[in-house]
Amino acid sequence: MTRRVAVVGAGAAGALTAVQLMRQAERSGRGIGVWLIDPAGHTGRGVAYSTSDPRHLLNVPAARMSAFPDDPGHFLRWLAGRHPHAAPGDFVPRKEYGRYLSDVVEQTAQECRRARLHRVRERVVAVRDRSAGPVLRFAGGGGLQVDAAVLALGTLGPDHAWADPQLRASGRFVADPWAPGALDAVAAEGDVLLVGTGLTMVDLAVTLARPGRVLHAVSRHGLLPQEHLPVAAAAAQPPELDATHGLDALRRGVRRYLAAGRRSGGDWRPAMDGLRPVTAALWQQLSTADRRRFVEEDLRTWEVHRHRVAPATAVALGALRASGRLQVAAAEVVRAVPDDDAVAVTLSDGRRLRVGAVVNCTGARMDLRRTDDPLVRCLLERGCARTGPADLGLDTRDDGRVVPAAGVPAARLWAIGAVRRGNLLETTAVPEIRAQADEVAGAVLEALAARRASRPADRYGQRLSTTPEAALLYERALERILAGSLGAEALLREAVGIDPGFAVGHAALALLGHEGPGGGHAFGALEAAVQAAARRSDERERSLVAAVRARLTGTEEGGKAALLGHIAAHPRDALAVSAAVPTVSFSGVTSAEESWALVEGLAPVYGDDWWYLGQLAFVRQEQERWAQAEALADRALAAQPRAGHAVHARAHVFYETGEHRAGIAWLDDWLHRHGRQAGHRSHISWHAALHELSLDDRSALLRRYRRELDASRVKGGRLLADSAALLWRARMTGSWSGALPVAELLQAAPRQWVEAPATAFAALHGALALAAAGDTDALGRLRAHALAHRNEVLPLVIAPLCAALSAVVRQRWPQAVRLLPPLLPVIARVGASKAQLEVVEETLLHALIEGGEHERAALLLSARLERRSSPLDRRRLKTVHERCAARGAEGAPPPLHGARHPLQRDSTDHPLVLEMHRTRWR
Repeated sequence: MTRRVAVVGAGAAGALTAVQLMRQAERSGRGIGVWLIDPAGHTGRGVAYSTSDPRHLLNVPAARMSAFPDDPGHFLRWLAGRHPHAAPGDFVPRKEYGRYLSDVVEQTAQECRRARLHRVRERVVAVRDRSAGPVLRFAGGGGLQVDAAVLALGTLGPDHAWADPQLRASGRFVADPWAPGALDAVAAEGDVLLVGTGLTMVDLAVTLARPGRVLHAVSRHGLLPQEHLPVAAAAAQPPELDATHGLDALRRGVRRYLAAGRRSGGDWRPAMDGLRPVTAALWQQLSTADRRRFVEEDLRTWEVHRHRVAPATAVALGALRASGRLQVAAAEVVRAVPDDDAVAVTLSDGRRLRVGAVVNCTGARMDLRRTDDPLVRCLLERGCARTGPADLGLDTRDDGRVVPAAGVPAARLWAIGAVRRGNLLETTAVPEIRAQADEVAGAVLEALAARRASRPADRYGQRLSTTPEAALLYERALERILAGSLGAEALLREAVGIDPGFAVGHAALALLGHEGPGGGHAFGALEAAVQAAARRSDERERSLVAAVRARLTGTEEGGKAALLGHIAAHPRDALAVSAAVPTVSFSGVTSAEESWALVEGLAPVYGDDWWYLGQLAFVRQEQERWAQAEALADRALAAQPRAGHAVHARAHVFYETGEHRAGIAWLDDWLHRHGRQAGHRSHISWHAALHELSLDDRSALLRRYRRELDASRVKGGRLLADSAALLWRARMTGSWSGALPVAELLQAAPRQWVEAPATAFAALHGALALAAAGDTDALGRLRAHALAHRNEVLPLVIAPLCAALSAVVRQRWPQAVRLLPPLLPVIARVGASKAQLEVVEETLLHALIEGGEHERAALLLSARLERRSSPLDRRRLKTVHERCAARGAEGAPPPLHGARHPLQRDSTDHPLVLEMHRTRWR
């Protein structure tokens, strides 16, 4: 059955939404009809790109104007085919971009077989919500029944309430300069008053300038848009700001950040652009009162710096001002009335003007309660929508779905672009619009797919015994779990709130709770899952709940058998597969070759799915098949740039191959682009810190810790798994001087991780944190907990590790050297990665060096240098040689260059060296 989706508005936002609907439907094999509805004669132009004046330029360089988030060079390729000399940094005429968007829509419609585009040149004036979907009413009569609708209304007409009624009724007032033929009312001669000094005024000044004409531009602030640098500079790294303390504190933080950017880079613009990825999050953290204050007190200053003009436009504007043909002032219109063949104007600064026309350049209305647009008024009056925060635009959910008035069921309506300003603040530029179009299209198609099925299903076709609304929330949560993004738990809680009998939703919450901080709520969610499964579920859902129950409450082997048995019967249950394989999201139940076999065996099931490619990439890097791992990760990231497992795999490839500087650059770039929403952001920062550690760059390591890994930046178990583990590693390698700031980490971390951890992974990092704090008493209590635990990995691995770490803290080097080597063959059973588990090897190296076992330390360091380059290890090996020489030790250690791996030294039978031989990771 072909689903019908209406996109109301055919400007840039509507065009990109229609394109994404067609593309995504085509890729998923779904039939869809897209009705693109707008009275305009062109598609994709809207207000912004319908201008015919070639002097109206894009405000963003061409390189950043692709229609597709996953293909940043698309617009440049289109441009090169028509203008061979165009460069990535060019600010091209806006009319060219309008042609580009129109071509993109037409080309997509031609390429798609399952998706059909219908262009309707009508104005939608009303919406009625029906059980079958929204019914749209047209200004010309008639209407259209659809399954869902997307409101791409663009910027609504400017407010002109400031103008005198006599002026508005005259032919010398231009209420909306972008309306077709609006400027025809401006005579060729005579001065002109432009009310407003923003981007609209800039365009009109260029268009209306004439010899002998004076353009008077006034606004309350008198501020003009700033200009772009002649040569674009890369955006700075986003700041770590927090708006929860209020607007005043946020202002101070932003000013400090911009000032630091100016000092380091010589200009404020890269820092201003660095705010772009975090603007929405900071805006959403502000209270409604502070958002209103920002609009009243700061918005204009923000806009003139954030939305800048092309350098060529700035030059033209400067020339007009220098010649006196453009006069800009901070003033308001007190009175403006027609007077014979002119308009007599009185300004608040005392000036009196006589002009031939007055043009309204004040920008779009922000408070939709005052709009005269019939469609918006209909939505608000019928309760299908409500105004957004601070009464800006329409209120929407994260995926763009329109939030109804209290007590009104949600209609299948989504919104994109300017009308989402209350929720996002910045929502009008193409980089934001194209990302929204991608997300909104996906949300619409998911909602329609869930509604069509007799029972809703997840992205891999697994049926869900729940409501369509709860299923949609679960689907979004699963996407975040698979990507390693934040917010999955909140979405799952919302889903089981809608449907308390949703067994799979409760089971997913139990799994996340078991892995997360505290873990206390995991068993409550598990009990809810068991009860729900008994009442309403199918065989697959009951099997999943049983496997989760065995995993959380049974023995290690029992939980493992149940989970793997469920996967064997239901291989497309991606949640179960995720829980079975050790990743940044789950500690898993398999390790090494067993994990590899599980993931590799699922290739026929998942094919080129981005999540699966990321999992397979991680397997390949563990197998030391670096090139394959890199290629798989890149394919996954091309499809989903936030794919956490693919990023993790890529991070390991950089580290294991010794590409430390390239690794830092790549990871920092990903963190800058996508790290804000990454649930494992601190772990990726930890990976970057490992490179800095290997490079022996202590100052960079300290900066990264303070900027990204201290107790104010990290939450939950990551405080120990990333931050505390890094501190211990830095101490073991001599890379940190002075007291370790571990007390603040322990204070903020989940108590269960250090007192009664439920998993071996948590116990490992709890032990490292306690060792870093020098708390041998707590290590003794953790050892006792591990010895009594039903999970056999804790008594086997964690208990002796606690004893070994206590020996290191007490500087009992012979005891530490005796206890640590037997851990190396079994430490992988805790479910951590090789890079994480290397901390045990670092601890052994420290004990060997401090205990005077220099030859053995040299053997291990030489083996590590064969594995990967490391200035840190080279420095330590040099130190060990010097100590050996100073002691006159018998039997010189291996040389710095050409050292053989200990496996080649068949003549030695020292038990410690043999232990090292057996435990080198492959």
